[in-house]
Amino acid sequence: MIEAIDAANAKDPHLVEEKGRQVPAEWLYGQRMSATLADLVPEASEALTIAARGQHIERWTSPRIAYPVGRIGYLRWRTDLKTYHAQRLAEIMAKHGYDQATIGRVGALVRKERLKQDAEVQALEDVVCVVFLTHYVANFAAKHDDDKVADVLAKTWRKMSSQGHAAAESLGLPEHVLALLQTGLARLDEAPRERRV
Repeated sequence: MIEAIDAANAKDPHLVEEKGRQVPAEWLYGQRMSATLADLVPEASEALTIAARGQHIERWTSPRIAYPVGRIGYLRWRTDLKTYHAQRLAEIMAKHGYDQATIGRVGALVRKERLKQDAEVQALEDVVCVVFLTHYVANFAAKHDDDKVADVLAKTWRKMSSQGHAAAESLGLPEHVLALLQTGLARLDEAPRERRV
């Protein structure tokens, strides 16, 4: 099953450099998700293992620019992506003989249903956030102003559990990133409750 996910993501036309060679971006993302899951949840279930590897399956087929600019467009894009990823994983799992219960569970994980209530959904979100902070935050920060970065960092932090926070704190994040995180968290604390994410 993991090999089938990798084969799908290996078709990503967007290449990135990793250890001196060019590799498909979403294929690499899947590898990083699995490696981080192994660190944070060494006894992960098969459903969680599949969900982590397939979190971004064929993500390039639905680019952000295909949706309207702004928060509403962004949220619709994210929702549609979750649905698509769950659907593609369901199709691949069915071909590999998985039962409907397991397929449904993977879909619920990828769609992040009952975040903060379902331990496995929270574990997957922690993995997503740690992967972002480990591998992608520097590039993201280089493309956006400090206000945007502070906002994203704070919202990322709020999605994580105490275990996720501990993992993030062990990363040795740059001082500039940590300062922006604190700025963002302070703003969230000051914002009216109905505006919080």
